[in-house]
Amino acid sequence: MSDAHLCYHMLNVLCPMHVILDDDGKILCAGPTARKLLPDGTLAGRMFLDVFEIKRPREIKSISRLRDKAGLKLHLRFRLPPHREMKGVLMEGPLPGQMIVNLSFGISVVDAVRDYKLTAADFAATDLTIEMLYLVEAKSAAMDASRQLNRRLQGARIAAEEQALTDTLTGLRNRRGMDRALAELIANGNSFALMHMDLDFFKAVNDTMGHAAGDYVLQQVAKIMQKEVRSRDSVARVGGDEFVILLLDVDDPEVICQIADRIIERISAPILFEGAQCNVSGSAGTTLSRNYDLVTADQLLGDADVALYESKRLGRRRHTFFSEELRQRQGETPEPLPRAEARSI
Repeated sequence: MSDAHLCYHMLNVLCPMHVILDDDGKILCAGPTARKLLPDGTLAGRMFLDVFEIKRPREIKSISRLRDKAGLKLHLRFRLPPHREMKGVLMEGPLPGQMIVNLSFGISVVDAVRDYKLTAADFAATDLTIEMLYLVEAKSAAMDASRQLNRRLQGARIAAEEQALTDTLTGLRNRRGMDRALAELIANGNSFALMHMDLDFFKAVNDTMGHAAGDYVLQQVAKIMQKEVRSRDSVARVGGDEFVILLLDVDDPEVICQIADRIIERISAPILFEGAQCNVSGSAGTTLSRNYDLVTADQLLGDADVALYESKRLGRRRHTFFSEELRQRQGETPEPLPRAEARSI
């Protein structure tokens, strides 16, 4: 191997981002990493100043002026996209008249690695860039692991919160979930109807057929209620056999009566459990948020309870709207939910 070829080989290993220029400033050859700067890898044969813009020193506009700055740090800009800023040092080349420019990405190395698809093998083994890349990769891996952990924790938190708001038997909202949904509707100033419904003769199912039958009945009733309301409405099991339905943006009494009547009719059909019939029905009472100057959860639940008692008094299996006359007729304000034991007969 000639001295010149040995020199070129050493430069490829020690300075893989170098270019060698002839006396006119034409690139004779380039190191393996420098060749990756162009998509076709053809740096050789191009004029150095056609490929790189010298930003500092500013007075360098020709190869002759460039030759005079041998040994000084150069601030360069790659003329082709993505127009990467680079650093360089020019020295005399291995043969007379030649010049060597050793290039570096400087602090933009991370972006350059991405843009030019470089790896640690594209840098000299002693280049501190390799250590920087390792640190960047380690940081990236740590951040990725942290993001994945945060996503899992977030998912677990959401699942835990959802579970805390869900009735495990029926899959409906529980009392806590209903309280939250009701509080949001009130806080947002939404117009809605609150329907309180419980099952007639449910206690008899539990007493004569067992709690397994009672649980099955509750599950079937929950499915009926969910099917008869819209997806944006809320259905909650708030007691043993008590349910609250929040109907959003529905204040037409006729529409609300149709919903209640459909639910009651379907609930009243015999429910088969292990070949035996479970016979229950439903009674409901409803109040409308539009009827109050100041809407409170306790007032709504209490008034719906009053209307529910009226349905019970009139013979069950029916729906009643709240009115002040009902409260006066009953003579007292019933306590808010839950009151399953008192009505499940």
